[in-house]
Amino acid sequence: MSNPQRSFFFNVDWLMVFIYLALCTIGVFSIHSAVFDPKNPSLVDLDTNYGKQFVFVMVAIVLGIFILLLESRFLSALAPTVYGISVLLLLLVLVIGRNVGGNQAWISLPGGFRLQPSEFAKFSTCLLLARYLSATNVKITELRSFATAAAIIFLPMVLILLQPDAGSTLVFSSLLFVLYREGLSPYFLILEGLFIALFVLTIKVGHLPIIIGCIIGLSIIIILLFRRNRKTLVTIGVGTGILVAFVLSVNFLYTKVLKPHQKVRIDIVLGITKDLRGKGYNVNQSKIAIGSGKLWGKGYMHGTQTKYSFVPEQSTDFIFCTVGEEFGFAGSVVVLGLYLLLVLRIIYVAERQRSPFSRVYAYGVASVIFFHVVINIGMTIGIVPSIGIPLPLISYGGSSLLSFTVMLFILIKLDSNRMGMIYN
Repeated sequence: MSNPQRSFFFNVDWLMVFIYLALCTIGVFSIHSAVFDPKNPSLVDLDTNYGKQFVFVMVAIVLGIFILLLESRFLSALAPTVYGISVLLLLLVLVIGRNVGGNQAWISLPGGFRLQPSEFAKFSTCLLLARYLSATNVKITELRSFATAAAIIFLPMVLILLQPDAGSTLVFSSLLFVLYREGLSPYFLILEGLFIALFVLTIKVGHLPIIIGCIIGLSIIIILLFRRNRKTLVTIGVGTGILVAFVLSVNFLYTKVLKPHQKVRIDIVLGITKDLRGKGYNVNQSKIAIGSGKLWGKGYMHGTQTKYSFVPEQSTDFIFCTVGEEFGFAGSVVVLGLYLLLVLRIIYVAERQRSPFSRVYAYGVASVIFFHVVINIGMTIGIVPSIGIPLPLISYGGSSLLSFTVMLFILIKLDSNRMGMIYN
């Protein structure tokens, strides 16, 4: 029988590799179109964003190959160290970080490059969470295990929130789906959904007595419809108390915690205010760009919104505008289809793992990528507030590209060794 470690090349999930390369290619050419400068037409000119992105992709591919050559057990053993380094970098950026766009989230490097620690904290958190949840004595349904798993997720969230980078902070909330897959009660997912709905209702409606009355009334109806044993009553009572307390705290969170520009973005999405020439300019121009592409688009390098820089940050957070304008609805569907295929493939790969560590890690990767795609594209079409998170593998940025590359190729490596030993 052949050694799984030596035959990893034949066990690699080439479909995931193909999707990865396709998205990276789309990214480079989209950035090239978004910021093209006739004076610097070369793809490898480091004075341009597309030149830098091309180099980032080459480095990322080499890094991906290097990960495939590693011993799988080494990835599990290294999880606490990688997580610890990420936490130290998150602390360091609060001290020496460079402020960009109102967030102190970057560490300056030689050569004009910048490192964003929050991007690398995503895969390191997935690694440590997988290592912890795959331990034989851990049961997520027990309070101690749940508290430890929650602490692993919340520590980087708190440090990133201090930058303050609300977008990257919210990404970590997607890891709740990993805990659900490992046995956490679905009530936690329902509770998260209720928090979001109540936050929106409280800001949009504003009448606290009416909202609180509806919560209490709904709780009474649930009690009357279902079994009225002590456990049910206690659960509903505690849940009702948490929701009421949350509603009462929304105004404080909205006025004291959120930054003014964040509040304006939420108000614009909810239709409370319209500021098409101010804070709502980006989203409005983004929707115009995507809509103008119609079915087949205007053609590569022929997007007028793109060429005349109507959409700010078009090579980073709003890169999807370039796809929508130049390749239309058809091109947008192709890109969305690639992401959907990638997430579904990761879930399929997760379910065929013999190692709990690999399965948990795979669900972490799927959750983070899915959250990024939904929120980023939601930003560009104006259905969620603009919170500044990149489109995986397409948006400009070395930290983001390298982070998602490491995240995906660790999974590909773990999957290539799935027929080997089962390890924790």
